[in-house]
Amino acid sequence: MSQTTKKDSPFVSDAQTALLDDSEKQQIRLELGKRVKGLRSSAEMTLEQAAERTGLAVSTIYKIENGKVSPSFENLLRLARGYGVGLEKLIAEPEGEVTTTRLTVTRAGQGRSVEGKAYAYEILCNGLTGKKIIPLIGTVGAAGGTTPEHLDRHDGEELLFILAGEVELRVEHYEPVILKAGDCAYYDSTMRHGVRSTGAEDARVFWACTHIEGLD
Repeated sequence: MSQTTKKDSPFVSDAQTALLDDSEKQQIRLELGKRVKGLRSSAEMTLEQAAERTGLAVSTIYKIENGKVSPSFENLLRLARGYGVGLEKLIAEPEGEVTTTRLTVTRAGQGRSVEGKAYAYEILCNGLTGKKIIPLIGTVGAAGGTTPEHLDRHDGEELLFILAGEVELRVEHYEPVILKAGDCAYYDSTMRHGVRSTGAEDARVFWACTHIEGLD
């Protein structure tokens, strides 16, 4: 397996900056829903049992499984923890998983795309299961996730690094912070948090989030 070179950096890929059209977004939702339903079926759980394990409403799980909605990152984590699997099980094709190595490389534009309710994500390094850190690149629009209904909260900690553009970071109990390209922030994910682009263009950010498996 060759290493990523500077030329291959995912931070400058045209493929990654391209926006998904509606049909691509719908396909992503359908594929994600199929995997979520497959995990629930494998565990022989009813929707009601899944709701109890994940803390999500039955209607929310049903909509996710049928590609009707794009789950937030928080809800993806709840599903993964409730089903006792790593996040990559929800977003990676089974044949792409590697369990016998501790090294995986994601080439530019080849991460798994997930369309969330507030952000579009490219989740990286899905070939390695059981990771303690979830690396992803996010596309953040002006609407972003700073309105009260879009502020997420989940176990763990996060590192946020701004690749391009300017964002406003909101973290519960703190004043909003403006971050520009090259700036970074680290915060406790159990506090409600969210970001939005402050410019005319979407911002691009790198997130590294810790992942804690199992139920609280």
